[in-house]
This record gives sequence, C-alpha cells and structure tokens, in this order.
Amino acid sequence: MRSGAPYAADMIERPPAGTIPDLPGSYQFKDGDGRVLYVGKAKSLRHRLNSYFGSPDRMALRTVQMLEAAESVEWIQVSNELEALMLEFSLIQEHSPRFNVDLKDDKSYPFLAITLDHEWPRAMVMRGRRRRGVRYFGPYGNAGAIRETLDLLLRTFPIRTCTDSKLDAHRRLGRPCLLFHIEKCSGPCVGEVGRRDYDEIVVDLSRVLGGDTDEVETRLSEEMEAASVGLEFEAAARWRDRLGSVRKVAERQQMVGGQNEDIDVFGLSGDELEAAVQVFYVRRGRVIGRRGFVVDRIEDLSASELVGEVVAAHYRGDPPQGVPREVLVPDLPEGMDLLGEWLSRERGTRVRIRVPQRGDKRSLQETVTRNAAEEFMRHRLKRAADHNSRARALNELQQVLGLPEAPLRIECFDMSHLQGTDYVGSMVVLEDGLAKKSDYRRFKVRGVPGNDDYAAMEEVLTRRLTAFLEEVALPVSDRPGRFAYPPQLLLVDGGVGQLGVAQRVVADLGLADRIPVAALAKRFEEVFVPGRSDPILLPRGSEALYLLQRVRDESHRFAVAYHRQLRSRRMTGSVLDDIPGLGPARRKRLVKEMGGVRAVQRAGLPDLQELSWLPDAVAEAVYVKAHRGQ
Repeated sequence: MRSGAPYAADMIERPPAGTIPDLPGSYQFKDGDGRVLYVGKAKSLRHRLNSYFGSPDRMALRTVQMLEAAESVEWIQVSNELEALMLEFSLIQEHSPRFNVDLKDDKSYPFLAITLDHEWPRAMVMRGRRRRGVRYFGPYGNAGAIRETLDLLLRTFPIRTCTDSKLDAHRRLGRPCLLFHIEKCSGPCVGEVGRRDYDEIVVDLSRVLGGDTDEVETRLSEEMEAASVGLEFEAAARWRDRLGSVRKVAERQQMVGGQNEDIDVFGLSGDELEAAVQVFYVRRGRVIGRRGFVVDRIEDLSASELVGEVVAAHYRGDPPQGVPREVLVPDLPEGMDLLGEWLSRERGTRVRIRVPQRGDKRSLQETVTRNAAEEFMRHRLKRAADHNSRARALNELQQVLGLPEAPLRIECFDMSHLQGTDYVGSMVVLEDGLAKKSDYRRFKVRGVPGNDDYAAMEEVLTRRLTAFLEEVALPVSDRPGRFAYPPQLLLVDGGVGQLGVAQRVVADLGLADRIPVAALAKRFEEVFVPGRSDPILLPRGSEALYLLQRVRDESHRFAVAYHRQLRSRRMTGSVLDDIPGLGPARRKRLVKEMGGVRAVQRAGLPDLQELSWLPDAVAEAVYVKAHRGQ
C-alpha cells in the first residue's frame, strides 16, 4: 500500500500527468486546514480522479462546491477493489466527510430493547447509539407503538421493565411492586421466579418480537387445551388470553413472504440534490421494523450509483437487524458483485442483492418506494423553512456585525461558578447554523482564585486558542483534530467587559485579523462588537437574534451542567475521600450497597464489618472518618 503526496493551490488543479497510479485505491479531498471533505474509491485512481478536472459546467453543483473548498488531494493505492471498498468505509467512519453520502435519520427512531447483559434482563424503549449486550427490535414509528406491543405481551411474558435502582430497592424491601400483582412482572426482585424460568421467558419474548411466533403459539395452545381438559377453566382462560396477545402482535407484523424469508427492502425517492430512503426489515416473513434516512446527493450519481452508495452506507454503519440473506433494491447497484462479496463476508453466508420483478416482493418494493416518496415530500417542506431560516440568520449576522464572510462556524463561551468555587467554562459550536455537539468542550478553570469572571474567561479563551495554534503548527497528518478549526465568529456571554477580554486574548495571540469577536448581553439582548461604543440591537424576531440566543442559551446550559456535576461530585464524595484502602472501585461499591453516602455515615461499625469484601481495617477507617465530628 502506498500513499500519494498531496498537492495544493489557490484553486485545486489537475495533478501532474503520470503521478496518479492506474490501480485500485481510495482518494481524499481536503481543505486548507487539512479537514477531509470527501472520500472516494476507484478501480483506477487515475481515471477516477481525472474525471474531477473537466469542465465545471458538466459537473453536479455540489461536486463543484467540493472542488472549490478543496485545496489538496491524496490517494492510497491498494491491491484490489474489495480492499479499496474497505479502506473507503474505514476513512469515512474516521473522518465523517462533509461531502460524502451520509444517511441522516429523518427522526430518532425508538427501538424495543432487551438488556441481555443485565443480571435480570429488562425490556425498555431505547434511542440513539446501540450498545453491546442489548438485543434490539424495530425500529418502530413511535415510542407509543412499542409500549402498546409491550402491554400486550407482558402478561404472557412477564419480563421486568423497571430500572436497576427500582429493582434493587424492592430487593432490599423484600416485596414486589404493583406490576407483579397485576401479573405484568414475574418478580425476580423477590425470588418469585428462578433463573432458568426467567431466561425462558426472555427467549420466548425475543422469538415473538423477532417474528417467530409459531412455536410459542403451539405451546400456549397446548397449555390451554390441557387446562380445559383438566376442568381448570380459569387457567384455561388465562392461557387463551395470552395466546390472543401473541396472535395480535403477530397480526401487526405484516406477512410478506415465507417463514424463512430474511430480507431488507430499500426504496428511494428524491431529486438531483437529495433523496429520501426507506428500509423495511423482514424477518421470518414478517415486517418487524422500518427506518428512514435523508441523503445529500453530493455527486451527479446515476440511479444505480446512488443505490450502491446508500446500501454501502447503511451496512457500514450499525444496521439494527444485522445483514440479511437478501437485499431488495429498486435498481441494481454499481459494483454489485463487490458489494455482495463484502456483505457476504460480514454475514458469514452468501447475501443476494437483486431487483424484485413480480409477486409479493415486487409489491413490497413498491410500497417501500411510496413510503420514501411521502417522506421526501415531508422532508422538503420541513427543510425549506429550516434551511432558509438558517441561511438568513447567517447572512444577517455577516451584514449586521460587519464580518468578512458568513459565520459558518460560531463558537460561544460562557462561565459558571458558585461564589467563586467550582469555576468552569463551556464552549459550544454551531456549524451551518446547527449544533455540532462533537466539538463541544468543557474547561475546568485552574488559575483563578476567588470570584473573577474576566480572569476565568481569559484563561478559557487562551487555552482554546493556544490549542488551535499548537495544532495548526503540526503536520496535517499529526493533528489530533480537537481544536484544529478556528471560529468565524467567537461569541462570549456578557457585555463590554467580556468583549474586552476576548479582544485582548485574540490580539495577544496574533489572531485579531483572523477571528472576529462579539459579546451578547442578556439585558435587552444587546450585541457588542469591537470599535463601537453603542451596542447593536437586533430586531425582535429576526433570525440572527434567534440564532445568537440559541447558541448563548446552549452555552449557558452546558456550563451550568458541568458546574453542577463538579459541585455534586465534590459535596457527595468528600466524606469518603482519602481513606486508606478505599479506592474508587470500593467506594463506588460501598455507596451502592449501603444505599448512598448518608447511609454509610449512619451505618455502625458492625454493619460495615459484615461486608465480606471490605477488610476490617478499611471498615474501621470508614467508620472513623464518617463519624468524625458527630
């Protein structure tokens, strides 16, 4: 594997003839700060990269924008196309390039999750990033649909739904909660169910949620018949109700194929700039979940190329139901054999990618595509208002504050403390008018004794901007990326005093000509800028004012949350600090088992010595420290 040397110019130019190999590989366009803008793969790097340097009139608008933003390109050659595909996936996951196809959820879909990594697995609604040790079902259209499904199944499969803290509380009390008495929990907290029986409940519930209901229905029917033959009519009625609940859930899972069908169905709809994607997950012949995405069409992709990018992006992420046996698509993707080979490797068995031609699968494909078309219409209506308002806000800020360009990256700083203690600072970031939480930073103020907001602000700004200067001084490949990008507007929460601090810091660091600064005061929402004695009063209801308020409030929230965290940690942890033999792990276990720090303080020495894992000498030291001064 060999890497090509980067080249740069005011505007990116065609590489010198013969410098790019006619071999498979991956290429990366980068901006002036070394940030990766786009990652691609190619069977021939030479042919693919040459296609970017033709007439701009023949290129997609977003491709032209990417080339205008780029100042260098690099490439890495590999042995074959599959290695190029895997390298592209790795680089996209590492850098999250701005111009690559990015499957953005059209909403945060909820899942029904079973926490198999818990001592007693729990059923719950979960959103966001998936974690190991948890089995997910869905996604569902809304959290209400999950709760309805759970409500139907809990009498049949009484798995716990309570939090771990509630489970521990009832375990200490020795009596179960209301859900046990209404037969919606089997009572693991009080030993009403054994480990083996509880595990069987979890397995049966997982089967039903996964679409495999036949075995469970057969067993419930047999139990009902046996109770009826034995003249146990009340028991028979309970088995009948449980069977009905399972069948009702099965009816909700649309049957679209044979019981051995294991399929993901993709539907796409859009225009030359964006596309909406819908994916239906079919397991054992039933639709058990769906998911929607919105895709920016960065390049002028054909239908087959777009399908290939979408399918690759979906499975290189974290597909909620794994990789299926078969993937149905509206058009055969570009590089289908290569993509199929990679998916087969991920699954461990052969994966087919095909376009359904007739029958139920064709009808399902059309249904998914109609869903994508409807979602695209909803997205365009919402995006029109949202995108236009952000664009207006950034343009207004440029004009009103006299900035050299629209502030696509805004950083806002705020301080929080309580009478000079636990001083903290926050930095929140907006990019293109949207919060970029991955770039948020928190600062614990170190060198400010007492109550001095100006000194604290100076320390935080100096640390942030010094880190920026240190990073840009490094080679691009060695930059950690935490502070590598300067703001196009540095905003501080406060008035003239805070603005003066920001001006002094950027001037001392030689950044006065590069980073504009401003301050936003809470009183009358006044904006202070350098070189002007009177504040700027933005019109009430203006998009620019709303944007500044939002970033200032977010900065304040972020700072206060960190301050409270430090203060709580200091207040609750101080009693058990600095005790010989009581390290962080033992302290955490002690507090958890005793029920809190106050419970440790109330405990007698015999209570502490009863803990088999706590040495007697440490127990005595804890008792002495906790009861000192009482």
